[in-house]
Parts: sequence; C-alpha cells; structure tokens
Amino acid sequence: LGTGAFSRVVKATKRMANNEAGQAVAVKCITKTPDLKAEDIASLREEVAVLQSIEHPNIIKLYNFYEEKKMFYMVIELMEGGELFERIVKKTFYNEKEARDLIRILLDALAYLHHRHIVHRDLKPENLLLKSPYNDFDIKLADFGFAKKVNGKSLDTQCGTPGYVAPEILKGAKYGTEVDMWSCGVIVYILLGGYPPFHDDNHAILYRKIKAADYTFEPQYWDQVSDDAKDLIKKMLVVDPDKRLTADQAFRHPWFLVGDHEL
Repeated sequence: LGTGAFSRVVKATKRMANNEAGQAVAVKCITKTPDLKAEDIASLREEVAVLQSIEHPNIIKLYNFYEEKKMFYMVIELMEGGELFERIVKKTFYNEKEARDLIRILLDALAYLHHRHIVHRDLKPENLLLKSPYNDFDIKLADFGFAKKVNGKSLDTQCGTPGYVAPEILKGAKYGTEVDMWSCGVIVYILLGGYPPFHDDNHAILYRKIKAADYTFEPQYWDQVSDDAKDLIKKMLVVDPDKRLTADQAFRHPWFLVGDHEL
C-alpha cells in the first residue's frame, strides 16, 4: 500500500479462531535497521501509546502492535480511499456544504483529542484518509507520529509540515493544542479555495508569511464563498494562539449553523 524510509504498509487479513479469513487490515512493517535511531523508536512507541489510549469513529484505529527481533508491526484500520489530498487535487475545490461536512468531522476528532490533552501536530490533507474510493466524507485522522500528550502550553519541539505549521512553532514559543486549530484553518482554506493560504518556494519567505498571517482571499476564487466561511478561516488563522478558536468554539461558529438549503 505504501513505503517509507524504514517501513512499508501492506494489506493483510486477520485470521479467525477457525483459521478462516477475517477482517482486512493494513500492517505497517518497520525494519530495525542501524539507521533507525533510538529517538525514532521512542517516537514510534509514543505514537502507539497515544493510539492505544483513544477510540473515535473518525480516528484511525490501531488493532495490535507487535515487536520482533528485527521488526515492529502496527496492525491498523484499512483505508482504501486514499488521502484527502488526492481527492482535493481531483475535485479542485469543495462546495461549502461538502467542505462543512468534512470539517465538522475533523473538528469532532480534534475536540476528542484536545479534551484528552493530545495534540496531533501534523494536520494536513495527506493525513486525512478516506475509507472508500466512492465516498468523499468517510474520513479518518491518521499518522500520529508527531502526536503528543500536552499539559497546557508545554511543547517546544519544532515539527509539522511547511504551509500548515502554526506561527508559535516557527517562533520557538511554547505551544499546545492550539497549533492543530491553525492547521485546521489552512485545510478549510484549501478545501474552499482550491489552493493554500501560505505558499512560497522559499521557506524563509513562507515562514515570514505564516508568522504574520499574511494571506488574502483572491476575488476570482473567493467571491462566491460566504462571508461566514471566510470569517471562520479568519478566526482560525489568528497569530495569537490564545485568541484562536478552539475546536469546541469552532463548532458553534455560524458557518456550521446555516441550513443546507442556503449553501
């Protein structure tokens, strides 16, 4: 299903007690090569611990974790619809009802995590997986490699993906669950506009734009988008994390309260 620096993901089938084929699953096979550092293994164990501590319909499920002399195996829920990123590229952009349905699902997962003091730290469309190729909305949050238990604003590790990373991470400040809400704002922008709010081939310029929340709603892409949708984005892409919407607050934003017939 895919390969990484130290791993490959394969499709497998659980064996039942009577040796009959059971549920189809994905297995992430991680090789213990000399290049796999101690901190990589510690990060893997932390990812497993986080996944074992949670259960939510829109978060990918870890069924089992095994360790052998030369390998680690993570048995996880099989997602056969690919990444949301691929679906965005195919569709170009989502209408407001479609985007709202997706973001509501993501916010539900984020509220669940944040209530448990877990921050994902790498929210992006590539880490939102679709269960089926035929359904645009059955999504689950995946890839908890950077996920961490947090006590308030206690984290300071610089991590994430350029374009989605929150300003406080780039500034080297202590941070917490608020960084996920910034990334969520970027995803809302991409879904509705069809392009990212912050983009530049030069990372220094890109990061300067992010730290200043320097983005615009280009009229040719945004004139048909509601003011409520743009207001939600503005309240997520706030430089000061204390003034940024939480997942619970975002749920109560007028954009989510409008009737479907109005979109």
